[in-house]
Amino acid sequence: MLTVSRTSVMNFENAVRGARNPLNSWDRMDSFFDENGAFVFGPNDLSLARRLCRAGSDHRKFIRQIFVSVDVTAPLYWWKEFDTYKVGTVANSTSTMHKIHAKPFDRADFSTDHMTPATLEKMDSLIEYLESLRLQYVETKDKALWYDIIQLLPSSYNQMRTCTLNYENLVNIHKARKAHKLEEWHTFCHWIEGLPYADDLILMKEE
Repeated sequence: MLTVSRTSVMNFENAVRGARNPLNSWDRMDSFFDENGAFVFGPNDLSLARRLCRAGSDHRKFIRQIFVSVDVTAPLYWWKEFDTYKVGTVANSTSTMHKIHAKPFDRADFSTDHMTPATLEKMDSLIEYLESLRLQYVETKDKALWYDIIQLLPSSYNQMRTCTLNYENLVNIHKARKAHKLEEWHTFCHWIEGLPYADDLILMKEE
């Protein structure tokens, strides 16, 4: 299971202006903001942006200045793979170290959507045991119980992180992960495909 929320895409105007710096062609800029404050590419700017993106990573440096902020909730086993992408990404996570005991454990805290019935039954038993440990820890503050929780916590536990990326990161992620066996990557790639001007700047579809 993976969910995304609070998506913000920023800095289109500055990125496009920077793309025109090498040829001092700022007078050809024709993009604008609509009545809702959304950035709209003009024909001149979009044509330039598409050409630069298709010319390769050295030429499309401007998309590294198009920033995306998003809240992603996903299981720990997915986050281990996401952590491959270090350059140009930042993520602030909810803390298992400090807050794992702050609320009761229940099935919604875990990604169980692909578990077989027999495994799901075992998972429910584990959740029940984790909750008993949590209650004991809240009452006693015994650090040994806290360690029991941390070390027993399965990789299906869901964690929310606020992530900052840029369009170049997303080009690389989509190319590498769109056919991955984990369904969570498919969900993330579908989110990428829905970003503003993704067809032109990230997927680089033909006109």
